[in-house]
Amino acid sequence: MPELRIGIVGCGRIADEHAAQIQRISGCTIVGVCDREELMAQQLADRFKVKGCYADFDEFLKKAQPHVVHITTPPQSHYGLGLQALDAGCHVFMEKPFTVTADETVDLIRRAENRSLKITVDHDEQFSHAALRMRQLIRGGYLGGPPVHMESYYCYDFGNQQYARALLGDRSHWVRRLPGQLLQNNISHGLARVAEYLQGESPAVTAHGFTSDFLKEMGETEIIDELRVIIDDRRGCTAYFTFSSQMRPTLRHFRVYGPHNALIMDHDQQTLIRVKGSRFKSYLEKFIPPWNYARQYGSNSILNIKSFLRNDFHMKSGMKRLIEAFYRSIVEDKPVPIPYREILLTARMMDDIFVQVRRSSESTG
Repeated sequence: MPELRIGIVGCGRIADEHAAQIQRISGCTIVGVCDREELMAQQLADRFKVKGCYADFDEFLKKAQPHVVHITTPPQSHYGLGLQALDAGCHVFMEKPFTVTADETVDLIRRAENRSLKITVDHDEQFSHAALRMRQLIRGGYLGGPPVHMESYYCYDFGNQQYARALLGDRSHWVRRLPGQLLQNNISHGLARVAEYLQGESPAVTAHGFTSDFLKEMGETEIIDELRVIIDDRRGCTAYFTFSSQMRPTLRHFRVYGPHNALIMDHDQQTLIRVKGSRFKSYLEKFIPPWNYARQYGSNSILNIKSFLRNDFHMKSGMKRLIEAFYRSIVEDKPVPIPYREILLTARMMDDIFVQVRRSSESTG
């Protein structure tokens, strides 16, 4: 791969993950980092031995001259920074959520296409080992046709999240200023899984969101941490999406059902289970399927161990694969790893969800 010059704007915690994965990829160099808080930029530059350190984005673009800019700032700034980077002739790797509104998403993608530049979003969970195996099976026809129904679960544990505790204790936190607040900063991963396999371009979305008793007991009345969504692509496929801070276990599952067979993916355990649509006769249905499932879980465990031994099982291996695929699409002028259609569908569904949740909250409040 020819040498690519990479820049990062926004030097918070997630920027470390980007920098670590970029440095795992041959043929690219981080030439500059930028943050309005110069100390944050300097700390990131020191940790990853980056020479260029900037507090002004325009200066960063002019002096560092990156080919690709990773935008890892809060979502409210994604659209403006994305425009500046594209106008400077840079390709853009955007941290999720892509933008705050679907209109901003449409505009950024259109501008990138008009300038023959590439842009993508960090939906790295779509590139985990299990997700790649699922995609291969679906493309190979395992379902027996297009998906008929999907179920996506994306849970969130307040107890183990330093950022969540900061959010609950800070009434001016940037997440609270998002149209969808906590939901907007987290649900795009779960919705992107659904968007990948929807057939229609304008799915009907029905959403119900509410504040859990757990948060109410803590005196929190603004943050919605429970969400249930029904999606209909108007082409014969439906989906359920669940976001919850209170479900246990804290699932990150994706299930897809086809005309003949189904697949169940567990992101946390990195398992993929094939579910046959046909049944055995009589009591064999009680004996053979459990044995088959046991064998599959064993095979998944062996695959995970092999990946671990190859040093390809770190927590952000999906991010590394996505970044590498994005860089390859630039160098070889190939399609981006996440089709723009999927990014747009995800943004449109999020817009619909937040409008409905906000309307419901206003009517009950």
